[in-house]
Amino acid sequence: MQTVETLNEGLKRAYTVTITSKDIDARVDKEVQAIAPQVRMPGFRPGKVPANLVRKMHGESLQRDALNSSIQDSIQKLIADNKLRPAMQPSVELDETFEFGKDAEVKVELEVLPEIAAPSTDGIKLERLTAEVSDAQVDEAAGRIATQQGALEEYPASHKAKDGDTLTIDFLGKIDGEPFEGGAAEDIKLKIGSGQFIPGFEEQLSGVKKGDEKTIEITFPEDYGAEHLAGKAATFDITVKAILNGDKPKLDDDFAKSLGLEGLDKLKELLKGQIEQEHNGLTRTYMKRKLLDQLAAAHDFDVPPSMVEAEFNQIWAQLQHEASHEEDPEAALKEMEAEKDDYRAIAVRRVRLGLLLSEIGQANGVVVSDQEMNRLVMQAAQQYGPQDRERFVQYVRQDPMAAAQLRAPLYEDKVVDFLFEKAEVTDRTVSREELEAAIEADDSDLKPHVHGPDCGHDHDHAEKPKKAAPKKAAAEKAEEAPAAGEKPAKPKKAPAKKAAAEAEPAPVAEKKAPTKKAAPKKAAAKAE
Repeated sequence: MQTVETLNEGLKRAYTVTITSKDIDARVDKEVQAIAPQVRMPGFRPGKVPANLVRKMHGESLQRDALNSSIQDSIQKLIADNKLRPAMQPSVELDETFEFGKDAEVKVELEVLPEIAAPSTDGIKLERLTAEVSDAQVDEAAGRIATQQGALEEYPASHKAKDGDTLTIDFLGKIDGEPFEGGAAEDIKLKIGSGQFIPGFEEQLSGVKKGDEKTIEITFPEDYGAEHLAGKAATFDITVKAILNGDKPKLDDDFAKSLGLEGLDKLKELLKGQIEQEHNGLTRTYMKRKLLDQLAAAHDFDVPPSMVEAEFNQIWAQLQHEASHEEDPEAALKEMEAEKDDYRAIAVRRVRLGLLLSEIGQANGVVVSDQEMNRLVMQAAQQYGPQDRERFVQYVRQDPMAAAQLRAPLYEDKVVDFLFEKAEVTDRTVSREELEAAIEADDSDLKPHVHGPDCGHDHDHAEKPKKAAPKKAAAEKAEEAPAAGEKPAKPKKAPAKKAAAEAEPAPVAEKKAPTKKAAPKKAAAKAE
C-alpha cells in the first residue's frame, strides 16, 4: 500500500491510496484456500476440488470481497499511521478506470477533529437559584387532583346555570349571518367562570336551563389567534344539552384514601416531593446554561464543517416541522429564512460545545459504566413491543454508533455534573416565578446558546390543568387551530424557538465511535 497526502488544509485531509494487484490477488488466494474444503463439485471427493476450479467458480465474488476488504483495511491503516481522528465517515472513491489484475487507486477525503488545548476547569463561578416548595403550591396541586377526580352530576331540568357550573352545549358561530370555518361544535363542556372561552361568551350563559336555545353576541379580540376572526363581531346559536354540578371533592383523609393513600398528609408529602423535583430541574437548567455560556466564552477553535452541516440540518428540519404546524406556515418559514445565518451560528456553537465537553470528560476520566449503559438500553427498549425489545437490545450492542448515540446524553450530564462539582457555587433562594423568569430571560436576551434536539429539556413548568378545546369543524386541517369560541393562546412563531435551540450542546460521545467500514463508491459496479 502506498499513500500520498493530497490535501492538508484546516481540518480537511485528502489522500490517494494505491493498493497493489499483488495484495488483492493474495487475499483471493487466501480466501480460496479457506472455502475449498467446503466446495462440492461433481467428480471430486468433498474437499478435493482443485483451487483453480474454485477460483473459476467463485472468482468474481472473491475478487470483489478482496478489493473491498483491502480498501477498508488500507483506510484503517491510513487513519492509524497518521494518527487521524475522523469527525465523520471518510469519503472513499475507487478510480473509475480500475480493472481487476491492476493496482487499485483510491481517493480518501475526511475531516478530522480539532486539537483542543486541555480545557481548564478552574475559575468557573455559578449561581444556584433554588425555589422552596410552599404550602400554597402543595394545596394548589392537591386541588387540581381533586378537580380532575371530581365526578360531575347533572342538575334537574329546572336548574338555572350559575358560576362554577359545567354546561354541555352545541354552538354555531356566524359572521354577518353566515357560518364561518371553525365556528361549529357539538357536545362541548364549558365551565362558567373558567375563562376558557373568549370574553363575553361564558357570562351570557348564566341563567340558562337544560334545553334552552340562545343566541349570544360577541366580538373577537383584536389579537385573536385566527386572523380571519380577529376584531370581528359574531353571533353564536347555542343549544344547552345539560348542566352539571361543578363542585369538587373535599380535600380530606377520605379523599386521599380514595386515591389509595393513607391520608391527606401522605398525599401532600408526595406532591411536595414531586414539586421539589420540578424545582430541581429548573435549577439545573439555569445552572447548565450559565456553565455553557462560560465555556463558550473561554474557548474558540475551528470545528469540522461536516459536523456543523449535520447539526444545522437537524436544527432546520425540526424548525421546518414546527413551522408547518403554525397558523401561518409561510410567514413562519419566511421569518426562519431571514435568520438562517443565526441558526447556522448556533450549529457551530453546539458542535464546539459538544466537542469541548467530550474533551473535558475524557481528560478527567468521566465514563459511563457498563451497568449504566445496560440500564439505558433496557429503558430505551421499553418503547418497543415485547417481540421487538430483544432485537433492539441486540442492535444497540452490535452497532457502535447506535450505542454511542444512546450513551451521549447521559455522558453529557455526567460531564456537566463534574463541572458543577469543580465550580465555585453561590446559592440564592428565589420563588418559582423568579426562577422561571430567569430561564425565560435566557431564552429571550442571551447571545446564542446551544440546545440540542436530543437533550431532553429539563425546564418544563409544573403541569397545569388543560382547558378543553372545542371540537373543530371537519373542514379544518389535521393540525387544529383554536375553535372560534375558545380563547386561544397567542400563536408561536418558529424563529422564537431560536433561544430554545441554543440552550444545549450537540450530543457528545464518551469515546469516539469506531469508524464504520463503508464500501467504496463504484467498486461494486467495476467488479461486476
